[in-house]
This record gives sequence, structure tokens and C-alpha cells, in this order.
Amino acid sequence: MRQVILDTETTGLRIEDGHRIIEIGCLEMIDRKLTGNHYHQFINPRREIESGAVAVHGITNEFLADKPFFIDITKEFMEFVMGAELIIHNAPFDLSFINNELMLSRQEWKPVTDYCGVIDTLQLARKLHAGQRNNLDALCKRYGVDNSKRDLHGALVDAHLLAQVYLAMTGGQGSFFDVISDTQSNASKNIEATISIPVEKIQLCVLNATQEELLEHQKYLELLKKQGKCNWN
Repeated sequence: MRQVILDTETTGLRIEDGHRIIEIGCLEMIDRKLTGNHYHQFINPRREIESGAVAVHGITNEFLADKPFFIDITKEFMEFVMGAELIIHNAPFDLSFINNELMLSRQEWKPVTDYCGVIDTLQLARKLHAGQRNNLDALCKRYGVDNSKRDLHGALVDAHLLAQVYLAMTGGQGSFFDVISDTQSNASKNIEATISIPVEKIQLCVLNATQEELLEHQKYLELLKKQGKCNWN
């Protein structure tokens, strides 16, 4: 399964006010493992960046003056995300800006959701942690993801943090037992005979957990408890 963790930075908050994308950061993940393959690009928006936005991400008009326009990078960006499942925090925001850029490029691109699936981690977090703060900083704190080096927002930095948060949010104990259940179900369909072995001929090898392994197990249970998923403490 190929997924792409995606984040953008913009000149402001609303495409209705003519705001544009100025940075895109994407990380590739296959079978829940980051591959090291990524796409990152700063973009000249052809307009001024609002002072409030500069305070958030620190990207200035002067820095973007020699960067490519979105129309120049559209093909390589779309080739990177094509066919993947996009993982985005507050997906409607980023998708609205990306779709607006695709429309403005006049290259007959359809909305990005015609080429990709989407998981909105903000909606996922709201279901898991109803009534709590669920911005990226709050989720990093909740799941023990180190964001101490994040002084300003940045598309690639935030994508790295979101990847860790997403894996933590979706890596609970349930998936492990689902796999076992499916395996047992499939195996039972293939059983054609039962083989009986005399009990006296069975020699069991019992391996007790070491103290170090017990401590690591307890740490894992405490992590699950913080996520609200642990039934064993």
C-alpha cells in the first residue's frame, strides 16, 4: 500500500481571497514504512504573503522570488502523488489550495481526489479524542512525538511529524488481533483432517520473559493507555 503524507504552506488562509501555495512537502510510505523518497518544493505565488502567514512559517516574498511557479512543477508533483492514498491533517484546507492551483494551471487536471484517496488525520483524531485539542502540536505531545525542533511551520517538517503521529494513532493493539483472526479464519477453511498426538509425547519449551523484556512490555502498555486503547493495566 503506497501512501503519501502531504502538507502545504500558503500565502494566507482563503483561496477566495486569492491566496496561493508557497511550499509543498510530501513523504512516501509503503506498507507503513517511510521509504526515504520525498517531494519538496518552494513555489513563487505571484502575490504578496500576508504578514500573519509569515509569522507562522517564516517564508518571505524575497525568498520565493527566484522559485518556480506552480504551473512549472505541476506535472512532477502530480506524478509523485498519483495513485497514492494521501494523508493530510485538515485535508479540506490543503486540497482546496491544490485543486485551485490545478485549475489555475489550465492544464486540464481534474481535482486531486480523482487520482488519489485521502485520509484526514484531523477527522481521525477528533473521533479518537473527542472534545480535546487535535492540532498537530497537541497530537505530538499526546503521542510522544518530539517536535522540539519545530520553531516555525514548514511543509516537509510538518509532514515528518504527521507521519509519526499517524502511525501512532493507527498502530494500536486492534490491528494485531485482526491479523490473527483473519489468519485463523483462512486456516480453518483449509483443514481437511485432524491429527491426534499423544500428550505424553509432547515436550513444551517454555521461555520466560527477561526483566528487560518485562520493562519494555510495561512501557508499551503505558503508551497504549495514554492513547486510550489499553484494556490490560
